[in-house]
Amino acid sequence: MLTPALPTEGSYRGRFAPSPSGPLHFGSLVAALASYLAAKQQNGKWLVRMEDIDTPRMLKGADSHILHTLEAFGLFWDEQVIYQSLRHDYYNDVLSELQQQDLIYPCVCTRKEIKRNGGLYSNHCRSLQHATEGNALRLKQHHPVLQFIDMIQGQVNISSLLAHEDYIVKRRDGLHAYQLVVVLDDIAQNINHVVRGADLLEPTARQLGLYQQLNKPAPHYAHVPVIVTEPGLKLSKQNHAPAIDTNTPQPALCSALDYLGLSVPKEIAHNRTEDILNWAHEHFNLQAIPSVGELQLHECS
Repeated sequence: MLTPALPTEGSYRGRFAPSPSGPLHFGSLVAALASYLAAKQQNGKWLVRMEDIDTPRMLKGADSHILHTLEAFGLFWDEQVIYQSLRHDYYNDVLSELQQQDLIYPCVCTRKEIKRNGGLYSNHCRSLQHATEGNALRLKQHHPVLQFIDMIQGQVNISSLLAHEDYIVKRRDGLHAYQLVVVLDDIAQNINHVVRGADLLEPTARQLGLYQQLNKPAPHYAHVPVIVTEPGLKLSKQNHAPAIDTNTPQPALCSALDYLGLSVPKEIAHNRTEDILNWAHEHFNLQAIPSVGELQLHECS
């Protein structure tokens, strides 16, 4: 079971990595706050990275809107914002190294075919030597992760079939896959602590396996509950979640902190965001965050 060591105080490097496919919504604010407070409580660095690798889904101007929203809520990043869309050479260099080690292979299987066969890829194309051009590339899974410890959710168990699945690292359309680039960017930015939504619990196992494949130390993970409008329906850009109010950020800020186990005193709930964040910094406790996969959105949010 993988249990990375905690960073020493001051060495903490965390990050918030939104996808600029729309404005920042309330669920993302909860994740950003948890990530920010966890870093600042350790006197660490908090970085922002734009995960804009899936270019067809990106919305023009959404990155600036997200950054403006973070600033309106007093969440200021410590280093230059990184954009994945500008890092293709880096990703291709790593893919070339993996290819030289015979660790990736072309796959012709479609999503429809995989779904028809149960939803999990059977590593069908691993030994078939298909042409690279026009096909997806998959990584040979030599480091399956069946269990890991999450700082909020506790022990996470992964099904054997999913853990052993060869997954896509470069898509058929030529775009690099999230599972690859998120790990490469965390390595490049020396991220040693990742706080994000619980919808990424299962992908974390793949990412931990990739760290082993690349012989790099993995960060420690903490997954906060996903905010849902109803059971199983995540508040997200795809579900047209509304942008949060940046003109009067205090109500949403206090509500987001409530989801993280922090009940802001009424006497400071209408103060400057800086005052509320200073209070939150003093009282934040990662262990107080509910260890559940999702939390229902309150009407007041």
